[in-house]
Amino acid sequence: MENIEILLAKIKDGSNDALKNLYGNEPDQLQKQEVRYTGLLKKYEETFHTNEADLFSSPGRSEIGGNHTDHNHGRVLAGAVNLDNIAAAAKNGTNIITILSIGYPEFSVDISELEPDKNEYYASASLVRGICSRMKALGYTIGGFNAVIDGGVPKGSGLSSSASFEVLIGTIVSHLFNEGKLDPITNAITGQYAENNFFGKPCGLMDQTACAVGGFITIDFEDPSAPLVRKVDFDFTSTGFSLVITDTGGNHADLNDEYASIPAEMKSVASVLGETVLRQVSLDQIINAILSLRESTGDRAILRAIHFQGDNQRVVEQVEALEKDNFEAFLQLVTESGYSSFMYNQNVYPVNNVKEQGVSLALALSEMILRGQGAWRVHGGGFAGTIQAFVPQHLLTKYISTLEHVFGEGACKKLFIRKSGSVKVEL
Repeated sequence: MENIEILLAKIKDGSNDALKNLYGNEPDQLQKQEVRYTGLLKKYEETFHTNEADLFSSPGRSEIGGNHTDHNHGRVLAGAVNLDNIAAAAKNGTNIITILSIGYPEFSVDISELEPDKNEYYASASLVRGICSRMKALGYTIGGFNAVIDGGVPKGSGLSSSASFEVLIGTIVSHLFNEGKLDPITNAITGQYAENNFFGKPCGLMDQTACAVGGFITIDFEDPSAPLVRKVDFDFTSTGFSLVITDTGGNHADLNDEYASIPAEMKSVASVLGETVLRQVSLDQIINAILSLRESTGDRAILRAIHFQGDNQRVVEQVEALEKDNFEAFLQLVTESGYSSFMYNQNVYPVNNVKEQGVSLALALSEMILRGQGAWRVHGGGFAGTIQAFVPQHLLTKYISTLEHVFGEGACKKLFIRKSGSVKVEL
């Protein structure tokens, strides 16, 4: 642990490479982070009355390729982004973990009790308890600590604030008690375990893995019990493009049935073909059986199966394009994925509210501005919420002003894919 006054002095040094690696070289961004980290440390000192702490950062993530493929054992491409959750933390010599997330009530977890508690479902305390339970079972040391967290990954942004929080806790425990020995993949799996078994929410592994590993990663879920994770070697910051996520608003209430219909209909096609998930069948099998499928599953299920087959293969081609430094081909594949989601997967607007189509409108405006020069697609689950665009520098101002004219000031977030996953910040 370092003295807080020393940490504050290092933060005010504008040449600090650690912050540049996480947030880029733009002076206004570095100034913003200086203010943010300074406030975090002072809040920690004020809350816990101690002058020593370590600093940690865990990024949000953006799904780049493979829209609604993971639940049918497909492939995905994801990236860690420069919006992050940061923490100041230190051991407290007890079995109690106390966390203050700025803007939320402080909470404590007694880690002498590591069984799931249904009264904690959907609460952050359950994630902390679940992570510690799993780490202890894996042979890692756990212990009490105090932490203040500044959440910079907006909830509901489609950037996975929950997964970022989970791997942040894993990173803190790893460095405070285990000399940083928890590897990123185990950290991700631990976060998923906590979310599934202690928080009460089923989820895949993409979000936690992208947040834990950093950069571009591709994951193959053909065997979901042992997904194949590979980091993709590509420097996004050298492209001259920004990744812009736009929150189109819209009401997420009453969309559970819409979300659930996608994996259910995909699996219904696989079932008719004698399999469990679409990864186990081919496009040729779907086309050969299309007449019986139309009767038994309906046309939308077939279209969604066609989307799965196309997007699952596109992930392979996207990775190949990035590794060959062919960014133009990558952008074309992103746009193709977007078209497939709109036309075949049909997760751009809910069928019970066709008058509200914020995502569709944002995609239309994006195409008007970026056609031939960028890429655009629905982001994440769809139906409402966010879209994603890769925007060249010379169109950035026009793009943001056009979409914010419709969806409000601050709706667009200009991001980049950061190389580091969840880390201890070594100033």
